[in-house]
Amino acid sequence: MTPLLTVEGLTMRFGGIAALERVGFTVSAGSITALIGPNGAGKTTVFNCLTGFYQATAGAITLQGPTGSLDLVAILGQPLRGSDFLDPVTLARRLFYKMFGGSHRVTRAGVARTFQNVRLFKEMTVMENLLVAQHLRVERNLLAGLLGTPGYRRAEQAAVARGLDWLQILGLRDAANRLAGELPYGDQRRLEIARALCTGPRLLCLDEPAAGLNPRETEALSDLILRLRTQHGLTILLIEHDMSLVMRVSDHVVVLDHGEVIARGTPQAVRQDPRVLTAYLGMEEEGGP
Repeated sequence: MTPLLTVEGLTMRFGGIAALERVGFTVSAGSITALIGPNGAGKTTVFNCLTGFYQATAGAITLQGPTGSLDLVAILGQPLRGSDFLDPVTLARRLFYKMFGGSHRVTRAGVARTFQNVRLFKEMTVMENLLVAQHLRVERNLLAGLLGTPGYRRAEQAAVARGLDWLQILGLRDAANRLAGELPYGDQRRLEIARALCTGPRLLCLDEPAAGLNPRETEALSDLILRLRTQHGLTILLIEHDMSLVMRVSDHVVVLDHGEVIARGTPQAVRQDPRVLTAYLGMEEEGGP
């Protein structure tokens, strides 16, 4: 299968601490890839580097786009640091990054994500959350909005229709006008996925989507992830601790431990790898406790 995402030598250091050390893996187009590992293994740090919240210390993240490949590390620039306030020119560059770079540019490239802890605009309605996610796709001209031009109205109507379509697919159509903060926790999880989908991604990154869900909700989530791949052509990269979900939906599994890849392969191969058992269960590699 053709790689949609290629990660090579990804390294992330915070001071003298290496959170990631030369991490490498590929995500094939149309596949579901799971990134697993014990707590503190560096999984969310990988997501933060992929989606523009961190700029990697070293390495390459290549996304295949419609017109060629994009190096996500190269397009991100440098994030804002305290020392930047000493130099007006540097500060201006960093502010430009915060306003127009980072996750905004990654989203424009076709990558969307959810978060380990639900991050919704809880005082806004479900539909308003989905409209906010589409700001890169709708008419943003202030004058057009004030005048209510036909083009502006068409863009707004298309955004609402797109939001309703995803709400229908995720089983939230009847909640469109409810406040996001009033939804049950499981529905909030699905709304966050719907919001990511409204950006029109080719790669959907899900950070522990089953966290806090009961077994029935987790099973429904597994079905949803499989439908998004088979019916909507999405490529999915997920972090997950629920091994039943991982084994059910994944085509490929990458295992991290202490910021390094220790295993990769099919779910069946990974679950029998002695290095994975050691990382998860604290077993000696010879097999003894």
